[in-house]
Amino acid sequence: MVFRRLLAALLHSPQLVERLSESRPIRRAAQLTAFALLQVQLRGQDAARRLRGLAAGPAGTLGRRAARFRDTFSEELRRGLRDRPGSPPGSR
Repeated sequence: MVFRRLLAALLHSPQLVERLSESRPIRRAAQLTAFALLQVQLRGQDAARRLRGLAAGPAGTLGRRAARFRDTFSEELRRGLRDRPGSPPGSR
């Protein structure tokens, strides 16, 4: 509890924050954070571009794939519910 108050008091000191921001470990941590955020943003843009390309592909390709996924998922769900142990009699 005392440590928390001491740390809060130190972090509210503008001079200390200024000195920390000029330190090598803090600057390196900021660089790595900026790099990671930029990489995530670029990968997100690339994924969105590929998704748009997939949707703009041959007419109906994405729709057919979605319909096939829906049908397969529904069939597997029905089969799983039907074959589960302890199902009520007469459900097969």
